[in-house]
Amino acid sequence: MAKINAGIVGVGSYLPPRILTNADLEKMVNTSNEWIVSRTGIKERRIADDDVATSDLAVEAAKKAIAAAGLTPRDIEVILLATATPDTIFPSTACVVQDKLKAVNAAAMDVSAACSGFIYGLSIAKGYIASGMYKNILVIGAETLSKITNWKDRGTCVLLGDGAGAAVIRPVPEGKGIISVYLGADGSAGDLLKLPAGGSRLPASHKTVEEGMHYMRMSGNELFKIAVKLMAESAQRALAQCGLTCEDVACLIPHQANIRIINAAAKRLKLPEERIFLNIEKYGNISAASTIIGLDDALREKRIKPGDVVVLVAFGGGLTWGSCVIKW
Repeated sequence: MAKINAGIVGVGSYLPPRILTNADLEKMVNTSNEWIVSRTGIKERRIADDDVATSDLAVEAAKKAIAAAGLTPRDIEVILLATATPDTIFPSTACVVQDKLKAVNAAAMDVSAACSGFIYGLSIAKGYIASGMYKNILVIGAETLSKITNWKDRGTCVLLGDGAGAAVIRPVPEGKGIISVYLGADGSAGDLLKLPAGGSRLPASHKTVEEGMHYMRMSGNELFKIAVKLMAESAQRALAQCGLTCEDVACLIPHQANIRIINAAAKRLKLPEERIFLNIEKYGNISAASTIIGLDDALREKRIKPGDVVVLVAFGGGLTWGSCVIKW
């Protein structure tokens, strides 16, 4: 049987209309615009309304991606939704999205790999298509991180935002599409970035709520060094798998966690500024939605043209990391 290549044939994204600026945050916590911009590169972020859930953002992004691919929801055979902020533990948010889209022919499941989730989802889609099992797969990265943010903790609240991005994956001609994927994980360092309560280890109780254990916790300084090393290594390993080097990369789309992490990783990769796509100043860190929203923005800004080598790379809680190389 001939090899089946998988590629992205339609993308879309959706950001909540509400903007939270650094000036707004100055009124909420002991911080300043200068402090936030110099340390993170973030100027503003999008925040979902109280009655808006992750699935609501995901549906809007999915509709755009499906339309861009020239398909209808009934054509979708699998929905893979990467998120760290599901509507509920179960049913999966992917199943909620399937119902809202009326994608009645689709299997659906969530992918839990934090900020690396979209790349993990792409790897699953690539495998399904290569096997011949499915032809039309919808991969979504969607988050409402504002729902798990402690707005009194300046170390985390300045970083996070809400949003969703989606991509339709289909068979594509030889030499095109997702040509390699590299994934990694290290559970021994999971305590560096976590949501402590709400699962079977620490079910919700008066104690967990009173102690703020349903908010994200992060050891930023320790994560910084690990993230820089692993983001660079991930990109290099994904490129090596398909016989390419950083010199071949036209556009690197990194997880938009922190401008200092991105710049340090780019320095290790010896990539010039003009080949790195950034939108962190507008959106902050949107976890699993970060790389796919970046890809959608890069395409709309005409930063990617046919034949370009595009690399997505991410690092997140778990710890997890991953990179994929795409021939556009």
